[in-house]
Amino acid sequence: MRFGIVLFTSDRGILPARAAQEAEARGFHTFYVPEHTHIPVKREAPHPGTGDASLPDDRYMRTLDPWVALAGAAAVTERIELGTAVALPVEHDPITLAKTIASLDHLSGGRVLLGCGFGWNTDELTDHGVPPAKRRTVLREYLESMRALWGQDQASYDGDFVRFGPSWSWPKPVRGSVPVLIGAGGSDKTFEWIARSADGWITTPRDAEVVGQVARLQEIWSGAGRSGRPRVVALGTRPEPDVLEAWAAGGVTDIVYGLPDRGADEIPAYLDRLAAKLEVLRPGALVPA
Repeated sequence: MRFGIVLFTSDRGILPARAAQEAEARGFHTFYVPEHTHIPVKREAPHPGTGDASLPDDRYMRTLDPWVALAGAAAVTERIELGTAVALPVEHDPITLAKTIASLDHLSGGRVLLGCGFGWNTDELTDHGVPPAKRRTVLREYLESMRALWGQDQASYDGDFVRFGPSWSWPKPVRGSVPVLIGAGGSDKTFEWIARSADGWITTPRDAEVVGQVARLQEIWSGAGRSGRPRVVALGTRPEPDVLEAWAAGGVTDIVYGLPDRGADEIPAYLDRLAAKLEVLRPGALVPA
């Protein structure tokens, strides 16, 4: 089981590059950041956590661009995986985004992980010209077209929302592609989408029956003819031995813990405490750089 850190980036608190450095130094496997390009003031879409237009955290309106943040982290780290939890690819041009992600992967030595969301904030998607009712289809076409650009010397794509003729685009990702995880509620609909178009699942705070949900994902995954098992990243709160053992036995491959909204003078001590607890529960799971 791998352990990761997610920093809800904003224009205050510790810088992403420093947070990634500190996490890598303590042996954490992955460093994640989120994405929102903007938050419309007037919205019809309720936040899934609050159930209405209120936001649980004002960092939603202050998030940094994830690819700029991860580029800064890549420049000062050597081992830690660089991921999004979650990015919103449909809010970008897919050709340009494919170039951005491939460039970061190339410059970081193949350390990029693309965690995607469908987008709960449909008002935000609408501002980007994405029909809310079609957001899953749009994301599927974006991923298919980006994979074509990553994996083919001459790539083309002809979909309903993405179209381009034979094209060259380098660099290519170090591993030939970039792993894609979907952060969404653990329903059959989500798992069928993952089995068709992604490499794994990131849980949400509302997923309470993770072990049973993972079993269902694995069942749908195998039924779709996928080999191996999906990568599963579970959102952790505090390290609890019973939870860790149950999740590991049930197929969870990664657990990610959130960093508090604090400055660079407080985060190292927080990571020290978290790393010490995890080392007691699962000796050898963290390998300091």
